[in-house]
Amino acid sequence: MIEETHDPTLKSWVESANREDCDFPIQNLPLGVFRTTQSPEPRLGAAIGDFILPLSQWLTWDNLNGYMSLMPSDRRRLRCDISKALESGSGKRELVAQSECEMLLPASIGDYTDFYASIHHAQNVGSMFRPDNPLLPNYRHVPIAYHGRSSSIVVSGTAVRRPVGQLGEGQFGPTKNLDYELELGAFLGPGNAIGESIPIDEAEQHIAGVCLVNDWSARDIQRWEYQPLGPFLAKNFATSISPWLITMEALEPFRASPAEHHVPVLPYLQATGSGAFEITLEVRLRSEGMIEPMLISRSHFKDLYWTLAQMIAHHSSNGCPLRPGDLIASGTVSGPEKENRGCLLERTWRGSEPIQLPTGEQRSFLEDGDEVIFTGYCAREGFVRIGLGNCRGTILPARRNHYS
Repeated sequence: MIEETHDPTLKSWVESANREDCDFPIQNLPLGVFRTTQSPEPRLGAAIGDFILPLSQWLTWDNLNGYMSLMPSDRRRLRCDISKALESGSGKRELVAQSECEMLLPASIGDYTDFYASIHHAQNVGSMFRPDNPLLPNYRHVPIAYHGRSSSIVVSGTAVRRPVGQLGEGQFGPTKNLDYELELGAFLGPGNAIGESIPIDEAEQHIAGVCLVNDWSARDIQRWEYQPLGPFLAKNFATSISPWLITMEALEPFRASPAEHHVPVLPYLQATGSGAFEITLEVRLRSEGMIEPMLISRSHFKDLYWTLAQMIAHHSSNGCPLRPGDLIASGTVSGPEKENRGCLLERTWRGSEPIQLPTGEQRSFLEDGDEVIFTGYCAREGFVRIGLGNCRGTILPARRNHYS
């Protein structure tokens, strides 16, 4: 639903929000949890330009779980109120500079589920390990996923320790094939009761907003452990997310037609309308010897084979309860071209085509000291560009006492 908060002529009295390159114009208004040295208790805020508007007038919680439990109509009313408070001509209010804030996880995350929704990613990875049968027969019929570990989800900027694990028979030590995975996450709510399901045409009502997700992966540990039950220690050591919840209301102008399905899906997964979104996602890498990060890949969320609504309808179809603050992730977002590949496993084709860095270094997989930076944005003619902020993390060496 396009409404007055999306008006491209709308300006804010916060001057930095009116720049063309601003991630957080008044048409965005993402929500997050922050604190400062002077006020160490967590507070809710809306990003506007280079600042944060504290939301104590509207929301008194210390995380966004309560917001995620609201019905979409209540979330839309809140967005309108915040927009009116920040538009040009309204009275100025207290702002806090983002540079003075520590961002926290936006929610208390009860459960985390990682999907495998990019057919390009599935085909690429499948062709490396099963060249005669890259795409398993169930892929076009069911959204594939696994349950992740919410306790190791960290906010952007948190350093990630290189994990150790079994690398093969009789081998234990630090992963040699550490990778990133470029994903989009969705925070859920209000959710469903156990034993009930969420119909496909109601699924989007249970998405509060999206964020960037880096589901770090240890590929050598994964190769050894994933059969027959799938990822475990190769994935659950860390997952990084961006701090800002980009609301579903902010995404409305950027809807797109979903990927075409040549194989009919079952009725509970059949949706109408524009269930995909025009979101561009980018990966940059900076080694310790680099001043500026290097663009590694650019992919598009609309290329996913399964939509967020289909993921939710499938997730709840057996009566699994989804709760406010639960997080689902798309899985690696890749596209048809090499520059669209959303992880190093694909981008370097299992290490056989290393990336050349401007320092003369090469990367097949991540080295200690490397920083990975995800960014995302929505852009469409006739609307103001909105950003997703960034999700970043730097690799720390493995702890030697874990494996020596």
